[in-house]
Amino acid sequence: MAFQLNFAGHLLSLSSPVVMGILNVTADSFYDGGRYTTEEAILGRAAQIVEEGAAIIDVGAVSTRPNALEIPAEQELRTIRDTVALLRQHFSQIPISVDTWRASVAEEAVKQGASMINDISGGTFDEEMIPLVGALQVPYCLMHTTAKPDVMQQQTHYDNLIADILQFFGRQLEKLHQCHAHDIVVDPGFGFGKTLEQNYELLKNLGAFHSLGFPLLVGVSRKSMIYKLLEVTPQEALNGTTAVHTLALLQGAHILRVHDVREAVETIRIFETYQHV
Repeated sequence: MAFQLNFAGHLLSLSSPVVMGILNVTADSFYDGGRYTTEEAILGRAAQIVEEGAAIIDVGAVSTRPNALEIPAEQELRTIRDTVALLRQHFSQIPISVDTWRASVAEEAVKQGASMINDISGGTFDEEMIPLVGALQVPYCLMHTTAKPDVMQQQTHYDNLIADILQFFGRQLEKLHQCHAHDIVVDPGFGFGKTLEQNYELLKNLGAFHSLGFPLLVGVSRKSMIYKLLEVTPQEALNGTTAVHTLALLQGAHILRVHDVREAVETIRIFETYQHV
């Protein structure tokens, strides 16, 4: 099935997989925390993401790594507002996604020029989020998790991993439908409320999520399912990330959310050539 996303009138085709480049303006993200906290660093990172071939920039102002603590909503809102406004001023063409579960932050980000909401909670942490998505009519990434980051890795019990996640999506998609939301992307939430073994079970069964009828986003870049398995650091996990990206593409992933844009774009190019020989 061929999908496309409507970013304020700009249509992005997903007939071939695309890359979402990560721009974390946080102090404590697990891989690149603290790197992009000045205007110069933010613009430099955004330029790199664009030049290396990403189709979307995903901006996050709160670390969602396991055991991460919440920051005040006012702090997140201020950081997101200033970052999105800065990016929109300098990069007018590329769609900007905002990685937040707070409706107030998402609303302000869209006012400043963001055109997609990437919600790790799938609308479960803030009851205002799903109605807001319907009102704003922007693309929405619906992700699965079991709980907030500070406790999610203590909540990894499932009766049936794949069936339980599919049921979660079914419930949340119905709520989105009732609010007339459109351009929905599904993210099964690698690393969020899942053990290492469960992450690989999820990867092996990624194709099951095509039954939902929405494009799939995969976010595995340099995560613990890779670096803990390989007994390396996140900084040493690029090769493993590429291997997992390849497996995800073979299962029909439409969007790869990544730290390393050039390498992911090259992986997609090889995969696409392989597919069409």
